[in-house]
Amino acid sequence: MTQIAALSAASRPAAAAPASSEREQLAQAARAFEAVFMRQLLGTMRSASLGEDVAGSAAVDQFRELADARLSDSMSQQGNLGIAELILQQLDKKP
Repeated sequence: MTQIAALSAASRPAAAAPASSEREQLAQAARAFEAVFMRQLLGTMRSASLGEDVAGSAAVDQFRELADARLSDSMSQQGNLGIAELILQQLDKKP
């Protein structure tokens, strides 16, 4: 067997791969939901201001929204919150 054939054979999914692929898709969806939840939480925290915003402008607001989105995505990828894991446990139960 040539090296290329060996690589293509090794890269083929095994018979159990669809189950792990389904679980990975569930995990990805759970992390995405966690990121959306965190984005909403951060946005709500920012909107609860204690006074006038000195640097308040449309550009600053847009930057903050983008920064919040990136932060929430990063936080959900780290998995420290546990929301995605709980969602995955609920969705992964087999009847």
